[in-house]
Amino acid sequence: MPTPPTDATASPAPRPSRRGVLAAMAAALPAASLPVLSSRASAAPAAAGLPGGGDLGPYVLVFDPATPDIQGKLDEIFRRQESAQFGDGRYQLLFKPGTYNGLNAQLGFYTSIAGLGLSPDDTTFNGDVTVDAGWFNGNATQNFWRSAENLALRPANGTNRWAVAQAAPFRRMHVKGGLNLAPDGYGWASGGYIADSRIDGTVSPYSQQQWYSRDSSVGGWNNAVWNMVFSGVEGAPAQSFPNPPYTTLDTTPVSREKPFLYLDGADYRVFLPDQRTNARGTTWGSGTPRGRSLPLGQFYVARPGVAAATLNAALAQGLNVLLTPGIYHLDRPIDVQRPNTVVLGLGYATLVPDNGVTAVKVADVDGVRLAGFLIDAGPVNSTTLLEVGPEGAFADHAANPTTVQDVFIRIGGAGAGKATTSMVINSHHTIVDHTWVWRADHGDGVGWETNRADYGVRVNGDDVLATGLFVEHFNKYDVEWRGERGRTVFFQNEKAYDAPDQAAVQNGSTKGYAAYKIADGVTTHEGWGLGSYCFYNVDPTIRQDHGFEAPEKPGVKLHDLLVVSLGGKGQYEHVINGVGAPTSGTSTVPSTVVSYP
Repeated sequence: MPTPPTDATASPAPRPSRRGVLAAMAAALPAASLPVLSSRASAAPAAAGLPGGGDLGPYVLVFDPATPDIQGKLDEIFRRQESAQFGDGRYQLLFKPGTYNGLNAQLGFYTSIAGLGLSPDDTTFNGDVTVDAGWFNGNATQNFWRSAENLALRPANGTNRWAVAQAAPFRRMHVKGGLNLAPDGYGWASGGYIADSRIDGTVSPYSQQQWYSRDSSVGGWNNAVWNMVFSGVEGAPAQSFPNPPYTTLDTTPVSREKPFLYLDGADYRVFLPDQRTNARGTTWGSGTPRGRSLPLGQFYVARPGVAAATLNAALAQGLNVLLTPGIYHLDRPIDVQRPNTVVLGLGYATLVPDNGVTAVKVADVDGVRLAGFLIDAGPVNSTTLLEVGPEGAFADHAANPTTVQDVFIRIGGAGAGKATTSMVINSHHTIVDHTWVWRADHGDGVGWETNRADYGVRVNGDDVLATGLFVEHFNKYDVEWRGERGRTVFFQNEKAYDAPDQAAVQNGSTKGYAAYKIADGVTTHEGWGLGSYCFYNVDPTIRQDHGFEAPEKPGVKLHDLLVVSLGGKGQYEHVINGVGAPTSGTSTVPSTVVSYP
């Protein structure tokens, strides 16, 4: 076993291919034999038509400390989900407040675990919630689509292992010990997001290439590889980019934590945390978090197989929507028209738009909260997959913005999918808090034209904030920002691996489309901790003029930028515009710019 690094210079060098060749994935097994506790919630009739509340379904498992053989049930789900990267299984594991001894909850794909208290400390594991990479020979770069939320952990050996890649949030967690972000054996890992969490001990990323932590508290931070970003984190290392590559903001400009399910006595409710400005530290460390809650009777509890027309009818009559785990096919968009509507997914509930429709559309209204679900593009091209606000949206939402949190988008991988632009943000003041928008580079239905997707995220609204923006592999611009006064704290990107040749990515006279393009007409924009990587394995001679493109204006300011050529498969000529040294041959070493201009 290699000696773990203790500082940036001792960190293991990233391997040239971040994900490598994907082994065949096992499909998820049926869950008919799995014992399930009752997850029935009290139903309250709506004013008319569809009822609110109801049973959370067979793939939401609810435990209390007296439940027999909890470990056996956890292990059975893990066996189903460990390598089911593109399978159909979806699970939400819920733990009632109390103390649970001797558990190790290993999480596979599409598995979410959460406590049901108002505070993480209400639900304590004397044990672990573990993500490792044995299924992929110790490589954690494909440990996507799993989450942990609202639990306190006292790890068995003092340190909890959470070796994840993209789309694997760690929210509202209290680790009474250390946190190891690398797999057993210190194999490769790539990605990660922590929010509203407290880690009493040291966080040790080891081989993690990049990470973003927000509004949390840590006892220490051990090392960095390429890009570690912190905002509002007590105990974070000091600003020092690029050596070591720490980008540290004392506070987060605006934040509002993700809605979550909890128990009030015997009744389920959904807590809606308040917005914070210049936030620092957790929302729960000094007592009950600030916010309000809704009874489950104000939610239409959806099951896979429900028609989009039914979901829209529920929304139209004033209900919110809770998407229980599973896959939902949509023949029309979920249409959110009412201010303050909540659409909350459990267990990576997955929306598949059929026949080229958009999966979700949000009106230009205040306070919508979208959280906790995956949109999976269908085989017929969708013009868009998620639209926040219609084209031309103009209302001011500063006091009560729409939030998009742990909403992930995938084009290809589970089968051929296409979308011209995946996520479009038209409404002003929207907060996009942790997303992974991914044109698949492996799995089924993958190829330059097979899962064609030109644009990842397009921002037209003004005063939009992105915290934790992961966007990868699009045929043209991964991010295209047209609105004024936009801000991004942490950006992680890979350019599309599979470009067949230079001509396929040529952008007029510019070689390659920038990963992060700020439109020429924008006068004010700011970003911190932005990274783009290339791995043109089909044609390693491809050149990118730059990873980032921005107008040269006083109000456009970018901090702590890097580009990396993975093993020399393609090269960047500059970091941003004509600024920054080219990447160097086959050496996987970042080229950096501390401040632009």
